[in-house]
Amino acid sequence: MTPEDVLKRLDAPLSLRRRVGYVTLACAGLAGSVLVGSLWATEPGLPPRTKVAFAVLMAIGLCWAAFGAWAVTRRLPLFARDRVVAGWIGLGAWVTMTVGALVITTLRHRAEPSMFVAVLALGALAAVNLRAARRARSALMRRKEELTSRAGASGDHRGG
Repeated sequence: MTPEDVLKRLDAPLSLRRRVGYVTLACAGLAGSVLVGSLWATEPGLPPRTKVAFAVLMAIGLCWAAFGAWAVTRRLPLFARDRVVAGWIGLGAWVTMTVGALVITTLRHRAEPSMFVAVLALGALAAVNLRAARRARSALMRRKEELTSRAGASGDHRGG
């Protein structure tokens, strides 16, 4: 396979499988937000902290829906940019959950060890996922540059 062939494959838009996955993600995020919003709208006597939790859940669901729509509508190759954006959304959701857990713990004046373990595990998972996505994107961009320069160099030799 020549560098030109590899570059053509790199410049291809998302595969059908990835598009279907992102449409599914967008629909799931939107459905979750609608479900939580419907529950919120039909229960008028909810405590304030539950309303805040519902608002946060709706925002997270809408973020995933927007991300799925963004990824599907890109006509240019993403070079793992989608993975990096998803990693940042996951990290943001974790930070939001952690702040909420800290507020609940502070208000109750009682720490739950299981909640502490869950927060740490999810934080580690979000950080590892973001780091892996950034490394994959960097590797792809380096490979693209390498192939572009190699394709340019092989094209110069043919012409001369």
